[in-house]
Amino acid sequence: MKILFVVNNYYASGNGLSASARRTVSYLREAGEEVRVLSGRNHEAETPQPDYVLGDFHVPVFDGLVQSNGYKFARADISVIKEAVRWADVVHLEEPFILQMVTARIARFYKIPCTATYHLHPENLFCSINLGDWKFLNYNMLRAWRDLVFNYCTDIQCPTENVMERLKKFGFKARLHLISNGIIPDEPVRVAQRNDDPSRPFLVVCIGRLAVEKDQPTLLEAMKYCRNAQRIQLYFAGRGPEADSIREQAHQLYQDGVLRYDPIFHFHTRDELRDLAAKADLYIHCATVEVEGLSALEALQQAVVPVIAEGELTATSQFALDERSLFPTRDARALADCIDYWLDHPEERHEMGWRYAESTEEYDIHKSIAALIDMFRAASGKK
Repeated sequence: MKILFVVNNYYASGNGLSASARRTVSYLREAGEEVRVLSGRNHEAETPQPDYVLGDFHVPVFDGLVQSNGYKFARADISVIKEAVRWADVVHLEEPFILQMVTARIARFYKIPCTATYHLHPENLFCSINLGDWKFLNYNMLRAWRDLVFNYCTDIQCPTENVMERLKKFGFKARLHLISNGIIPDEPVRVAQRNDDPSRPFLVVCIGRLAVEKDQPTLLEAMKYCRNAQRIQLYFAGRGPEADSIREQAHQLYQDGVLRYDPIFHFHTRDELRDLAAKADLYIHCATVEVEGLSALEALQQAVVPVIAEGELTATSQFALDERSLFPTRDARALADCIDYWLDHPEERHEMGWRYAESTEEYDIHKSIAALIDMFRAASGKK
């Protein structure tokens, strides 16, 4: 089966959507499927490049903000898109933007079926300009995505039940499939319970882009209410448009004496993130808008207990095994209570860490790939 992936910025590092697309394509090829990519040029290296290369599209006024989020848009070059679409048995759309709008119409003209993955909410975009809470704006953007992109598709991958329920509520016409984006199986490198020497700091890790919707400031605010704040070493693994602001807020807590240890900020490779999670005492996920949250799953593989925000537009809370690992979005006091509970109960934390590691097995990417192949076959009519 010939599958065309359509994504604006396939090779971007530090962008979860691009990383998920690369991982999915790699495993589809490993499973024997023929996959090509229609995307903007790889600006981070001379090779590799997409199979069908598009020029850059610069967004007026907001281009700097777009790039600060680790993203670039590709220009919808009709001749390149036609060449790519005519090759395919199935066209798979990874985003709901102009490139995908044009590609979906060309695919319909050539009678090539389209499928899609729902990777992001409108709120993911508008949070960056402080419009994430404007319900009218986000509602109408989702309607536009539905009518201009997703309703051109026969099938849509919904990574979580949270997403599936939202799309049902908005009347999406395509068949909806509950399929996680999946994580690569990884044995925990944590080999023993952490040393509970009272003189050592607790390592509390937050992994993800430093962006408005990830809401790292709630974790910083929680330190003001946390009994264990003087023993906590905060570690932020990521980069993004809010980096300077979050660094300043974090360092201020250290200067004010709320924290004894100055928070650490660093961007890591996947292997480095695995090792960091394995050393952590707690993993914190504060995002208010999250379609799935694979960074959380990848951390949980390393037998670390999470504390995860629970809200209407964040699906990551589905990974929590009980209420002790959940707090309402933006509620710093509730987050502080969760942190204190787990740090005050090391034996329970150790036992639950291993239960969390076991719980990630159902999200094995091989299961996701098998389900995606079934979806592509259903769309194309191929057995």
